[in-house]
Amino acid sequence: MAKRHNLLECAYVDAQEWFKETDTVMVPVGSCEKHGAHVPLGTDSFTTINVTERAAKLANVPYTPLTPFGYSPHHMGREGEGSGTVTLSANTYRAMLKDIARSLIFHGANKIIFVTHHGSNTKPIDELLRQIRLQTGAFAAFYKTPTERECEVVKGILEGPPEETPGWHAGEMETAQMMAHDMSLVDMSRAVNDRAHAPLWMGPNFSKKDGTITVQFRGSENIYVPMEHHEYSDHATIGNPFRGTPEKGIALFEKEAEHLAAFIEEVKKFPFEVKNREFNERA
Repeated sequence: MAKRHNLLECAYVDAQEWFKETDTVMVPVGSCEKHGAHVPLGTDSFTTINVTERAAKLANVPYTPLTPFGYSPHHMGREGEGSGTVTLSANTYRAMLKDIARSLIFHGANKIIFVTHHGSNTKPIDELLRQIRLQTGAFAAFYKTPTERECEVVKGILEGPPEETPGWHAGEMETAQMMAHDMSLVDMSRAVNDRAHAPLWMGPNFSKKDGTITVQFRGSENIYVPMEHHEYSDHATIGNPFRGTPEKGIALFEKEAEHLAAFIEEVKKFPFEVKNREFNERA
């Protein structure tokens, strides 16, 4: 039988062999949330798993099955507007990921790398990562795919200028990635070229250039404001989806996977030894 990197496809004896071979495991974390009307709710999940699958083969490490739900409260929208969005509370989200990590540590993992394409999945995680390390001694980190304002890794693939925010929500990058994943899930007749703006209730003295939690005021961007996605994005699209192509999507997946695999190779060298592998509901 061909070697399986997804633990969901492994028999327990195959998983035993993985934990003898390596102490590093990836945990892909997605989301199910409103994007532009031309791409699916699972855009972040599909991107996450595409990058994870490729990186696992390059670095020769296993990964858990994709968790399709994440932290997306700002995408719920007004009634009926964010239809299909499923979000976990921050506490539920952290508890779920902690249980996944503790399970893997129990079986022999010393290093856990959570992987996500959904930026908001990184908002509630500091406490989680610290708990895993302090309670077990294991290394734990989040790998956020290089998107949004951090696109240096995929420089040269995206063509949109900075004012088009090419790495943002349902724009050039994500449209290309969904085209590469499954063209039948993309309906460009619904696509809209759109930008973010400050919530209208803030008035004319505030502006916003992308999907971060910040707003600009008097030339400074030091103000953090909790906002609903529909308050700053009229069509759940931030960018120009019409620049997306399947070829770009494949190039993005491969470049991000190469970067992630290189990070994993460095993590393998980290001298972490677990001091507590016990798993129970109170741990």
